[in-house]
Amino acid sequence: MQSDRNDPIEPMRLTSLADYAVVMMAAAARHGDGAQLSATLLSGETGVPLPTAQKLMGRLAGAGLLTSARGTGGGFRLAREAQGISLADIIEAVEGPIAMTTCVDDKRSDCALEGNCQVKPHLSAVNGAVRGALQGVSLASLAQGEMK
Repeated sequence: MQSDRNDPIEPMRLTSLADYAVVMMAAAARHGDGAQLSATLLSGETGVPLPTAQKLMGRLAGAGLLTSARGTGGGFRLAREAQGISLADIIEAVEGPIAMTTCVDDKRSDCALEGNCQVKPHLSAVNGAVRGALQGVSLASLAQGEMK
């Protein structure tokens, strides 16, 4: 289906899970490095539904961005300083590797244009630039509301 030039173009967006993860991690960072956190606490502060917050904290812990401890005094903490966690780290923890198109994924080759595509050799550079921009945004700057 070909798009009409007058049709509004939808912007590229993060999934709601990735968006929620960024919001929750920023809230966690505002508590400070080493603060003991729970899904209930972050859910209450951010408005992310508790089951979603629990799921995300598990994924973020699995990706090494949060550490978890069970039992009395247990909970979650940032695994490293907020300055050392990037927006790319958070997105990749929830979404997997950042890939603008399937062309940058060597394991896939399901594009009908692949045999004649003159753009594919350049898409890795584009993907790298997007990932680099996301890597350049620290959790600390997101938590403060400033771009550094």
